[in-house]
Amino acid sequence: QLVESGGGLVQPGGSLRLSCAASRFTLDYWAIGWFRQVPGKEREAVSCISNSNDITYSVDSVKGRFAISRDNAKNTVSLQMNSLKPEDTGVYYCAASSADCSRETLRDDNYDYWGQGTQVTVSS
Repeated sequence: QLVESGGGLVQPGGSLRLSCAASRFTLDYWAIGWFRQVPGKEREAVSCISNSNDITYSVDSVKGRFAISRDNAKNTVSLQMNSLKPEDTGVYYCAASSADCSRETLRDDNYDYWGQGTQVTVSS
């Protein structure tokens, strides 16, 4: 029900814009989060946006480089990723939650619906 797109291979310092689209339900009723995972490691939270669009949160490792936004007319949520580093490599997932967006709630067990993920590789 959630579909991510926009992943790919990019050099360090480059940019990518990920998109999360929904079929069958309206994203603006939900807080949307982005998570990422690399093989052998636990999935980690990246960023979230509230359903009212007035609250966003990003983890320290991406603050100032990543920006989350939503376009309710297109029923999408985007993650603009700038100044990418090799450690940003992973499969990126978007997910929908009925909880609000905050540092405390940005955990994968608070999220009800998930996409299949899109691969982001940062390498020279």
